Amino acid sequence: MTDYETATAFIGEWGPFQQQVFYLLCLSVVPNGFTALSIVFTADTPPHRCLIPAHINLTAAWRNSSIPLVVDTNSGDWVPSKCSRYKLEDVLSFSDRGLLPGVDVNLSNVATEGCLNGWEYDRSVYISTIITEWDLVCDDRWKNPLTSSLFFCGVLTGSFLSGQLSDRYGRKKVLLATMALQTVFMFIQVFSQSWTMFCALFFVVGVGQISNYVAAFVLGTEILGPRVRTIFSTAGVCLFFGMGYMLLPLFAFFIRDWRMLLLGLTVPGFLYVPFWWNTLTIAYFALSLNTANLHGNAYFNCFLSAVVEMPAYALSWVMFRWWSRRLCLFASLFLGGLFLFFIQLIPANLVYLAITLEMMGKFAVTTAFAVVYAYTAELYPTVLRTTAVGTCSMASRIGSIIAPYFIYLRSYSISLPYILMGCLTVLSGLLSLLLPESYGMPLPDTITHMQHFPGCCKKKPYALAHAEEKEIAAEMSEEKSPSVS
Repeated sequence: MTDYETATAFIGEWGPFQQQVFYLLCLSVVPNGFTALSIVFTADTPPHRCLIPAHINLTAAWRNSSIPLVVDTNSGDWVPSKCSRYKLEDVLSFSDRGLLPGVDVNLSNVATEGCLNGWEYDRSVYISTIITEWDLVCDDRWKNPLTSSLFFCGVLTGSFLSGQLSDRYGRKKVLLATMALQTVFMFIQVFSQSWTMFCALFFVVGVGQISNYVAAFVLGTEILGPRVRTIFSTAGVCLFFGMGYMLLPLFAFFIRDWRMLLLGLTVPGFLYVPFWWNTLTIAYFALSLNTANLHGNAYFNCFLSAVVEMPAYALSWVMFRWWSRRLCLFASLFLGGLFLFFIQLIPANLVYLAITLEMMGKFAVTTAFAVVYAYTAELYPTVLRTTAVGTCSMASRIGSIIAPYFIYLRSYSISLPYILMGCLTVLSGLLSLLLPESYGMPLPDTITHMQHFPGCCKKKPYALAHAEEKEIAAEMSEEKSPSVS
């Protein structure tokens, strides 16, 4: 068919079939909202200190003074060390001799040692996380950001494979298969016996997570009419993703054990079985993963970060409906980068102002995140749209993979992550001006219909080439039709 939209115009744009497709595909995205960012709670690091075994016979004074004080790199206050203790053999000797810490013994002269007996964790917020389960602190703290990065390595892999498989075997088959993959492997994660096993399964969950998102996104873009397509590809899919994100802190607030939390997040995935019948990334994920480090309650901060996405997705639809695509992307990225960059200028005592700026940055980046998927789908032709969207998503996963390490930079300087994110986001906004414009243009069917990039060789505008093809097709049809006497 030379024009799919013309050929299917008789069924209308918003009939029962389109409504069913719209809502079911949007619902399929909900689990992605809490799966992608569940690591905020399952891998959060609660306050901790070296464990002093209960059977060690120390006086109360020495047990309370067994941990040396160190300067906190963020606040500048003296706090108990998280990774060392006074040498237990010496402390026990002082205690047995009746000496008092700080009075009879100068603690600065007492030798220290690592946490040879493990750690004790503050259980006031979490019953357990993978950090407390496998002691991913101190010398092993590098494993925490690596956990998130391995998930996004899976997302990168899924971005590449899903496009190839969807174009070869069909969008619906890949959508349902990868939804099952995500749900099953997330369920198996509950029974992980080691950090290595958890990460291996998390990688596969990442493969399924992005694969079903891309398949659902492209399937809806191709089936739905032009006006409904715009709503679906910006506000529709993204709002339902945000709804899943908003559910995450609600689940986590009532389920404080990481295994039970994953089990609770897995259950909704099994509700999608009947679907077989009806059917910018560094800044975005770094800001989303950073909610546990913000001042105040971690659950409320995560919920606030999710709520911010709702108006952002609504704005993305408004912008995408009436604005130039390049202007939408540039404005949201550039403003988001400025908000993040200005955070470093806020005095340390104005915590809530800094959080407000971070949420404004998250709002702008989320708007850009919604726009860029819909924009990408408009730029590439039907013959390779899923592959193209998947490949672009794969490229963006490089940012997702290194995003956890942007949070890790806080240990060196609180401002450093925001400076880097702000600069990169502003630069991305400027580079977006080099993209071709697709506003008001029909979806390209073949490679020859694609818009040219500024600076590349000129070719016929898509509208003109499309009209010429229709004229040729009409002439061929007239030649083949029998004459009527």
